[in-house]
Order: sequence, then C-alpha cells, then structure tokens
Amino acid sequence: MNVACYLTAAAERAPSKTAVLYPVGREGSGRIAYNAMTFQQLDEESDRYAHGLRNIGIGRGCRVLLMVPPGIEFLALTFALFKIGAVLILIDPGMGKGHLLQCIGEVEPQALVAVPLAHALKAVYRKYFKEVRHAVTAGRRWFWGGPTLAQVREKVWSRFPPAPVGSEDPAAILFTTGSTGIPKGVLYLHGMVDAQIQSIQGHYQIKGDDVGLPAFPPFAFFCVAMGTTCVLPYMDPTKPAEVDPEAILPPIQDYRVTYSFGSPAFWNRVGHYCAERGIRLPSVKKILLAGAPVPGIVLSRLREILPVGADSHTPYGATEALPVTSVSGSEILAETLHLSNQGAGICVGRPLPGIALKIIRISDEVLPAWDEALALPPEQIGEIIVKGPVVTREYYKREAQTALAKIRDGEFIWHRMGDVGYLDERGRLWFCGRKNHRVTTNTKTLFTVQCEAIFNQHPDVFRSALVGVGPRGSQRPVVIIEPKAGKMAARSEDAKRFTQELFRLGGQNELTRDIKDVLFHPAFPVDFRHNSKIIREKLALWAEEKIRGSAGSLRPEAQGSKAPWRGKSSQ
Repeated sequence: MNVACYLTAAAERAPSKTAVLYPVGREGSGRIAYNAMTFQQLDEESDRYAHGLRNIGIGRGCRVLLMVPPGIEFLALTFALFKIGAVLILIDPGMGKGHLLQCIGEVEPQALVAVPLAHALKAVYRKYFKEVRHAVTAGRRWFWGGPTLAQVREKVWSRFPPAPVGSEDPAAILFTTGSTGIPKGVLYLHGMVDAQIQSIQGHYQIKGDDVGLPAFPPFAFFCVAMGTTCVLPYMDPTKPAEVDPEAILPPIQDYRVTYSFGSPAFWNRVGHYCAERGIRLPSVKKILLAGAPVPGIVLSRLREILPVGADSHTPYGATEALPVTSVSGSEILAETLHLSNQGAGICVGRPLPGIALKIIRISDEVLPAWDEALALPPEQIGEIIVKGPVVTREYYKREAQTALAKIRDGEFIWHRMGDVGYLDERGRLWFCGRKNHRVTTNTKTLFTVQCEAIFNQHPDVFRSALVGVGPRGSQRPVVIIEPKAGKMAARSEDAKRFTQELFRLGGQNELTRDIKDVLFHPAFPVDFRHNSKIIREKLALWAEEKIRGSAGSLRPEAQGSKAPWRGKSSQ
C-alpha cells in the first residue's frame, strides 16, 4: 500500500517516458526553458535521496518537515520520504510567520529538509523546532550544522526497497488553509492517498498518455503517481491570481498539455487573457478547478478556449476530504448557473463512487455519534457531512477540533465539511457557503453564497461578501462590494447611484430583501493558497468598524480615492 510504489511501477512500465518537465529559467528570447526527467530517472533520484536520508537517521515513522520550492527536488524528496515510510509534513509558508511557527510547534517535526531561510527560522525560534534531530539544507548552508541535500544524495544508485507500510499507516500531515481560523494539520494515511489517486484517475479518466499541468503544486504528485507526464508551470505558487499567462501558455502548447488542475483565480486570469486574444487550447481535454466557488464567467471563458468535446470540472472537497463530488462546466452552464444567479447556491455535482454524503441540521456543537434523526430531506439547507475512503479521520494533536469535525458511526467516521448546502431531487449537492460565515438575524439565517450571487449580477461588481455585525442571533447583515477595476466610485453622487442600484437588485429577491447596509472595499483579503477564498472574518471586523464609526449616511471615508464607501438603504 506504500504510495511511493506508483512511481516505481510507472518507471517499470515506461522507463524512458518523460515524467516531469520543469522550468530552469528564461532563454535569450524570453521564453521559459525546460528540462526533462524520465520516470526511471525520477524513480532513481528518489532512491538516491531515500538511501541518503535513511543513512543520516531518518527512518520509518519519522516526522519530516519538507520546505523546498515546488520542482524536481520536491517531487523526488516526496517519493523518497514515502519510500522510507516517514511521515511527510507540508506547511505552506504563505500562512504567515505566526501561524507557521504555531503549526510547526504542534506537529513537532523530528527532521527538517528545507531551504536556508527555514533553517534560519529554526535558529531564531528554537522552541518550535526542539524535536528536530536531523537537519538537511536544500541549498547553501550558512552558520548551522548538518549536511546539505547534495551531500545526502547517494552518488551511486541502488534500488531502495519501499517500507512495507499498510493502508492504516500515516503518510503525511497536510495543513488546511486556515481561511476560517488557525490552519489545522490533517493526518493522511497511505490508504487515503491511494484512494485519492484512484478516485481522481478513475473519475476524470486520466490515461497514461495524458500530460498534466498542475497550477497547484501538490497536485504534481498526483500527476506523476497516475503515470502521466507532468509539466511544472513557471509561476509563484503563492500568487496564482497574479500568474503571467505568457509564461503558462507556451508550455501548454509546446508539450500538448491535456489536463490541468488550478484555482479559479488562476484560470480566471489565464482564461481572460486567452479570450481577449482569441487564443484556443486545442490539446487540453479537461481542466479541474478547485479551492473556491467558480464564477460562471470563468466557466464560460474556458468553454470558448477549449476544443469541442473538452470540458471543465469542479471537484468539491477540502483538505480533510477530497474529492467528494464533481460537476462539469457544461452541466453548470446549461442547467444550474441561472439558478445560482437567483440565489439557489452553487451546484457542485453528485457524490463520487465510494462517497456517502448527507445533509444534517446545522449545529455548532460536538456530535459524538451518528443518529438518523440528524438527517434532513432533499431541498433543506443544512450541514454537509461525508464519509468514504478519501475522508481523513483526525486533526493531528487537535483533539477538540477533531471532536467538532467528526461523527462516529460504528467503525466509520463522518466528516463535517464545515459547509452548508442541500441535496436536490436529482441527488446533486448545492453549496451555500461556510457554516461559520452564516449570518443569523432576529428573524432568519442568511447564507453567504446565496446572497452574494444576487449582488454579483451588477455589471460593475467583481465580487461581494456577506458578513454579520454583532452577536450571532441578532446580527446585522452587511454586504461588502469589491467593484471591478476602474469602477470604484470617486464621488459621493456616483457611490449613491451605485448603492441604490445594488439595493434595487437585493430588494427583488426574498433572500436579500432585508439587507440594509452596503460597504465598498477596494480589494478583498483572500486565502494565501488559492487566492480565491474570501477571508470574511477580516471583512466582518472591518465592516463593524465602519458601521460603528458612521453616522449612517452615505459618505466617503477619509482615505483618498481608494476609500471604502458606505451606503444605507432608504427602505
């Protein structure tokens, strides 16, 4: 069950087949230059690292914090650590130093394989790394001890026998984005990773002759594990919303990429660039978008640039359970988008094979055991829960959060997704927002995705965010608007007109009729991983300051032309 065997099996089937194409800089013409590594070479490279790491004392069960840039070393080291039977720890440095250190302290890594900056962090904040016994520097070593990665790597290759781990053995600890709080470490078992590979490859019919472009770095592992050629994009993985399409499109065209995985922000930028210039992607058969709800305009653009018979797909899930459901872009555009625009939520498709999915009454309390009385019938909004082979069982050393997120059902465990939604009569799941983001007033409960869709229909709105001001149960609903580029009102009369247009939109729908406050914000805070999830917690605090500091009339705040504006309904 050791998932590293996927690489070895691919190398045995097709040793000379290209496993990874990776960028190595720009040519004189400005184009990105790529090098190639075959499956046999990658498998042997991971063997070299596995031997070297085991020789310095990293063995089965050792918790290893890996902090190297996405690339060929990252892939080779990932498979090497799986071969050893070590527990791979991945923490995204984009979460910020405070959260990063807290997460490191929680998982207590016993080994560190990382770039120099991480070792410098270890030298300064020793208490968070107190369990580290083996430190390997990927790059130039400065004032600390320990070998470099180049020194660890075995010069003479020999086969490394993968550790005989079982499906219940730990494989990795991966951290959530922390978009609704401090990131949590999710414990992955080898059986769960195996189930993910099988589910993704089976449902999306990814074949050995496919070529993948992972715009989300961890997905590169799945590309290789599925035996497909992986083209690593030239981009800053922490800023997918700012990707340069001119660096992404040439490798897609040159290497005839057939499938890709990326965030809505990534494909919004690339798709917009292609649509404006009439560029099509004739080799691409499927695009997977995940990390946040996908706007209809993004799906429409992808339909324009993909060839006949190709499609986009939106897998729904979370770090704790992925993939859970999936829906095609063609189904959304043909059947569900017009309902989403009216406040029905976002259709995320049907449960994938092996996944059980239910809707239960919304609760913020621990639910220790499954009870059929919790389940809601179709069309009723509640909390989404799932179980199946890809569903993780616990957060690492977070007993309280584990208790809140899991429901025991005999030998099985339901995971509470932290999302709200409903099942329609055809068995499709509709996503209505995060449970923690719901706004509860004196008379009703408002769900973010449903309400925001109404205001997003305004032609000058880029996106909106519903937040609640005040204590839950008597919250004041406030909608915050991020206008499209160049559409932020500079004069009070323009802001007043914009606001009244929004209130007319909201007043036409029962879901948003009671929203009496509008604020304008120049740029929403978003998650560091996908640049797509709106950090509504920050916006809620910002809105509370503006509401409390305003006399209630429409006026510009004293922050210049980029200032937020507040409008109050005259209703």
